[in-house]
Amino acid sequence: MWGEKGKIPCVGVDRMFFGEHVYKLDDKGRVPLPPKFRRDMRDSVVLTKGSEKCIRVYPLAEWKRLADELASKAVTSASQRKLNRAIFGTAYSAVFDKQGRMALPLPLRLHAEIGESVVVVGVNQSVELWNEDLWKAEKAAAEEQAEKILEDMGGS
Repeated sequence: MWGEKGKIPCVGVDRMFFGEHVYKLDDKGRVPLPPKFRRDMRDSVVLTKGSEKCIRVYPLAEWKRLADELASKAVTSASQRKLNRAIFGTAYSAVFDKQGRMALPLPLRLHAEIGESVVVVGVNQSVELWNEDLWKAEKAAAEEQAEKILEDMGGS
């Protein structure tokens, strides 16, 4: 089956995030990221609402790439302006402290329903932060649909 350990070719790939890790949110709303994730993200990241009930964490370079892509679109359309507001208006910059933690802004924690536990999920070029129960449901749905999606893409 796809996604089995040892079956993902990663030779020569930089800044690819994968795997899931469970951490506790501290009393100041901070959460660590896995050391490899922190190394690949360098010093600062951008946090924003995920399409699902999660927080998306982008390395600064990936965020800039996304911003450039959106900037290349015509901003004359109302839908493009709304998209820009939705993406950039809910984004926050964050830095890692000496213990490798970053503060999660309250509006994002509320959006993702994050309480004591945070599941940190690598999703290729970015990372998602999930409420543990919501992640279990999303993971089950994703695994159930993954084979069909791969088939539709022409993969196996």
